[in-house]
Amino acid sequence: MAKAEQIHLPLSKLQIGLTVKLPLSWKNHPFLFNRVEIKEEAQIELIKSLGVPYVILLSGQELLPEEIEEEVVEEEVKQVVKEVDLKALVRKSLRLSQQRFVQCVNESRAAFSKTGSDPEGAYRSSVTLVEEMLDHMLEIDTPFLALVSAGESDASVTQHGISVAVVALMIAKAMDMSKSDMRDIALGCLYHDIGKLKVPDIIRRKKGALTEHETNFLKKHPNFGYEMLNKSGLYDQAVLNIVLHHHEFIDGTGYPDGLKGNKIPMVTQVVSLANDYDSQLWAENVRSPQVALGYLFKNRAGKHSEALIAVLVKILGIYPPGTIVELSDQSVGKVMMTTKEVKQPQVWACKPDGSEAALRFLTKEDVLVEKVLKIEELSEGAMKALQADMGISFYFSGVPS
Repeated sequence: MAKAEQIHLPLSKLQIGLTVKLPLSWKNHPFLFNRVEIKEEAQIELIKSLGVPYVILLSGQELLPEEIEEEVVEEEVKQVVKEVDLKALVRKSLRLSQQRFVQCVNESRAAFSKTGSDPEGAYRSSVTLVEEMLDHMLEIDTPFLALVSAGESDASVTQHGISVAVVALMIAKAMDMSKSDMRDIALGCLYHDIGKLKVPDIIRRKKGALTEHETNFLKKHPNFGYEMLNKSGLYDQAVLNIVLHHHEFIDGTGYPDGLKGNKIPMVTQVVSLANDYDSQLWAENVRSPQVALGYLFKNRAGKHSEALIAVLVKILGIYPPGTIVELSDQSVGKVMMTTKEVKQPQVWACKPDGSEAALRFLTKEDVLVEKVLKIEELSEGAMKALQADMGISFYFSGVPS
């Protein structure tokens, strides 16, 4: 006797009176058996929470309002599978972004360690790293920004350099700059703060305001970095210019040379803006991507090109990765990735007390961001669940919303 063909029933068709089989190992669900006779709504809700796209109908087909059309069932199943696959892809993409970021930081640190003893080796390593980063950004047509961290409470020169390079490259791509310019931007970003390694730690890592003497010493780091790289004779002038002038402003109030307007090459202006923004993410009184953007508008008016700032805002979105938000269902969350739907980003969210933490896709839930929260507005449980005090850095991500 031929075996009856199994009916894959979408979860939307579940109702009391049906008997179904779960397409899961007994270890992966809370029921006593895989075979479940549905006697109450609570069982239906529990099955829906298991993350499966369908169940196998064993009996009760006559209870369904009409014969299940196979193509409709298949379409519903495909849609659920697609959503499940998207979640898996985004999780994988976030993990990959994190892994790549840490790897880049480690490779940059290794290159830095050779700048004195083996300048040619340092140059080769850093050029290879730049090509890796460009490949990561250009492997899809529309890269997004993902929240990443090297697990450091203070931004190291190398971690900061990678994050600045990511933001600057995203600006350059949005402006259709050449690949040659992108290479100069990325290499300049990696090395833009290498001169800080000649600044005593007591100044570089000081909490609170610096004295005038300390400030003046710290402001010499672009010159220190330029001298370190220039003497090797290996770096293009565009890269050296980025290292020397990444603190210049178009109104002439920057340092070390007080350059104005077009005297600052566009590739250097891009790095100056990206560096200024990323630096604010680590300021003691900021630690918020949205507050950092507000700082640029309030305190940097006329210092960066308005056109460049507009590009940066478009890249970051309304709620940049790392932003702490309250959702329309009263949950709280941390934005993990930029998306096309700017008001419905992908977030790591939890209840206000920190419970039920999970990666959520607001576009699939019809949930919106209600407002931005300050870290101090979170409960201790939510702080821990969201890792809200973790440093904020960015890397490329390849999965859209």
